[in-house]
Amino acid sequence: MKKWNWGILGQGAIAVQMAEALMKEHGTIYAVAGRHMEKVTAFASAYTVEHCYDIESLLADEQVDIIYIATPHTYHYDYMMRALQHGKHVLCEKAITVNHRQLQEAMALAQKKQLILMEAMTIFHMPVFAKAKELVEQGAIGKLKMIQVNFGSCKEYDVTNRFFSPQLAGGALLDIGTYALSFVRWFLHAQPDTVLTNMIPFETGVDEMSGIILRNSLDEMATVTLTMRAKLPKVGIVAGEEGYLEIREYPRADSLQIRYTRDGWTETLDAGTRSDALVYELRDMEAAVSATANNSTLKLSSDVVALMDEVRRQWGMCYPFEDEEA
Repeated sequence: MKKWNWGILGQGAIAVQMAEALMKEHGTIYAVAGRHMEKVTAFASAYTVEHCYDIESLLADEQVDIIYIATPHTYHYDYMMRALQHGKHVLCEKAITVNHRQLQEAMALAQKKQLILMEAMTIFHMPVFAKAKELVEQGAIGKLKMIQVNFGSCKEYDVTNRFFSPQLAGGALLDIGTYALSFVRWFLHAQPDTVLTNMIPFETGVDEMSGIILRNSLDEMATVTLTMRAKLPKVGIVAGEEGYLEIREYPRADSLQIRYTRDGWTETLDAGTRSDALVYELRDMEAAVSATANNSTLKLSSDVVALMDEVRRQWGMCYPFEDEEA
């Protein structure tokens, strides 16, 4: 099997986790890059990294096969477009782009260049979600009817933090809502065509908390509850006519509980290991690049970003830089 050369773009906490995953899987990392070379050098010294680059040098190195983008999401579009233009496959952190127009352009370029573009959305790669989907498709809970998802993260309010900045596409929706909506879209059999939502903003204008109701053409429904100022249990429930699945501590879950409502019988199933979350992502990426597996999750990522666009449209919330892009 071919050894793929990875380049990590970014040095934040999630980049550290990917570096650890790559070291566990391959024992080495080909390159790391960023805007501040002192940070790049410090990052590289902590791992077995062969090359320290600025961003342009990373893109120019013909030996780099795959670039993992681990920057704040307002930079994702620019970096992925540049990487694709340079012939690199791209695994990009969530949210893959801040709006659907950006993602459509990136998908078109990836297709033109015959490259793999994939979102590092944990839900699309963890074994427990594959197992849960298999159970739903096999009819274990009967006909799918309703999905309920909560995600609450209590972050200290600080107007200087990116989580609360309109200029950096802050707010709950793109930070944690992308997990909840990805959970929903993973199980629904069709993209929702009806969206109802309400939101309470921070003083900065980005969303503090919200509720979202979704319905598709198959009359499958979902409710999503989000907040960045109160802790909520990270629980997703997938309910059918004969039972329901409950997944706790998503997106990095490694077990699920299934309850059969007719007789009250409950079963717990384990799949995967939470600590290997990013290992599963890089394995799926390498399988897609090797053409041993298809890249079916990109369509789901596109659907999720489209839903977030519609939610923000109903809120009347536009990021300042989007006016410049229009």
